[in-house]
Amino acid sequence: MSQSTAPSPQSGPEAGFGAVTVAAYLEQLGAKVPAPGGGAVAALHAAQGAALVAMVARYTTRAKDAEHRPEIDRIIAAADAARERALALADADAAAFTAVGAAYRLPKESAAEQAAKQAAITESLLGAARVPADVVNAADEVLTLAADLLPIGNPNVVTDIGAAADAARAAATSSRLNIEINLVSLRGAAADNDLADFAAALARVEEITARADALHTDVVRALGG
Repeated sequence: MSQSTAPSPQSGPEAGFGAVTVAAYLEQLGAKVPAPGGGAVAALHAAQGAALVAMVARYTTRAKDAEHRPEIDRIIAAADAARERALALADADAAAFTAVGAAYRLPKESAAEQAAKQAAITESLLGAARVPADVVNAADEVLTLAADLLPIGNPNVVTDIGAAADAARAAATSSRLNIEINLVSLRGAAADNDLADFAAALARVEEITARADALHTDVVRALGG
């Protein structure tokens, strides 16, 4: 999610991001609608990074790669699964945005309604922050798989490993923004133990960024022989 307080209804791809064309997705992204937004973009960064890892791994199934085949098969399976999870997170982000908007539209005439509305807002914001935290996890996994693949991957497509690392980095740093905007609204309303996991996710973004930059440098170095 790119905003946490706007009460507008979700109007992103109703069939899910996996069922729309790239052109339709980009049209929705550029429209004056609340979703898709930065949260979906972050999740799709992770999905694209995972797909790139899987592609490079599939190009590393030549006869000369036979000794690495068990590891390559593991990477392919893990990257495919990571891609599907990240794609689902793009849809989850849109659903979370819808829940936040619905909570802000609840009535608040009576004291009981005010209490119920505040509880619903807090819970929806927690849910909205959990999605980008999960995207951080996805970015971490994609980056790990890319790093595992680099030493054994087909050198003819090594630049795509670098692109995967860059996509994972973007997924993590964009998710940091989406976590933080929800935490701004949550501070003072949610229990400290509810916020602890988000603090940990934010801290991991710095590590992911450093690892992604290092892997990008390793890919550039590999290009130079």
